[in-house]
Amino acid sequence: MTERSKVNLPDLFKKMDKGEPITWLTCYDYPTAHLQEQAGVDMILVGDSLGMTMLGYDSTLPVTMDDMIRHTQAVRRGAPTAFLFGDMPYMSYQASNEDAVRNAGRFMAEAACDAVKLEGGREMADRIRAIAAAGIPVSGHLGLTPQSVSALGGFRLQGKGAAAAKRIIEDAKILEEAGAFCILLELVPDRVCEIITERSENCLIMSLGGGPHAHGQLLIYHDMFGLYPKFKPKMAKVFGNAGEVILNGLKQYVDEVSNGTFPAKENYFGIKDEEYDELISELGE
Repeated sequence: MTERSKVNLPDLFKKMDKGEPITWLTCYDYPTAHLQEQAGVDMILVGDSLGMTMLGYDSTLPVTMDDMIRHTQAVRRGAPTAFLFGDMPYMSYQASNEDAVRNAGRFMAEAACDAVKLEGGREMADRIRAIAAAGIPVSGHLGLTPQSVSALGGFRLQGKGAAAAKRIIEDAKILEEAGAFCILLELVPDRVCEIITERSENCLIMSLGGGPHAHGQLLIYHDMFGLYPKFKPKMAKVFGNAGEVILNGLKQYVDEVSNGTFPAKENYFGIKDEEYDELISELGE
C-alpha cells in the first residue's frame, strides 16, 4: 500500500455519498494495527471485546477505562492514518453525562482517537448529545449490545419481530438526531438494516452481521482469522485460519526443542577460538 493521508470524517462521508463501502475492523494491539494500516482499512475500533479476545473474560463487562486506553494507545501507534474509535466500556458512560464526556475525552486526549462509540438506544440519547456537544465525534450501537447481553437473553439476533424491529429503527433516528455521526447495527435482520440505512440523512450506518445494505461492514479481527477459541459467530467469515497455522507452529516448536533439532547452528552465535581460549585462560581452567 502507498502512504495515505489521515482518514477523516469528510473522507468517510464522501465514500458514503459515492456508494463506496467503508471497511471497519476491531484491533487491540500494535502489530495487528500495523497490518491493518498496511491493508488500507478505513476505520479501526478498539472494542471492549478485548475483554474476551485478549484478556480471556467471558464477557465485556470487566473491561476498564484504563484497559481501553492502554490498548487504544498501542493501536494508534500502529495505525496512524486510520480513523480510530475508542469503545466506551461498561459503566464509563451510563451513570451520567459528566462521566460520559470525561471518559470520552480521555480517549481523545490520551489515545489520539478520532471518535468514541457507546451502546444503547433512546435511553442513551442524552449521553450522545452531551458527548457531541463537547466536540467529540460519537457513534451509537444498536441491536445486539454486548454490555446488555444478559438483559437481551444472550448473543442472539435482535429485531426479528416487527415490534422489536420498529423500536430499533426508531432508536437509530433518535441517536442520529442526538448527534451520532455513525451507528453500528449488530445482529439485526438485513431488511431492518436496509430501512435504517435508507432513512439515514447524515449518519454512517455500519453492519456487523446486519447484511450488505449498510454504508460499510465491521468484523471482529479474531473471528476473521480463527483466533478466538470459545465460539465462532455465524456472521463472521474466516478469511484465513491463522489460529491453526500458529497452533501447528507451536506444536512443531515443542517437538523440535524436545528432540534436540532446535536450535540448529543457524539459530545461535559462536565465539572465535582465540577468544574462547583466552576466556578459558582467564577463568583459570
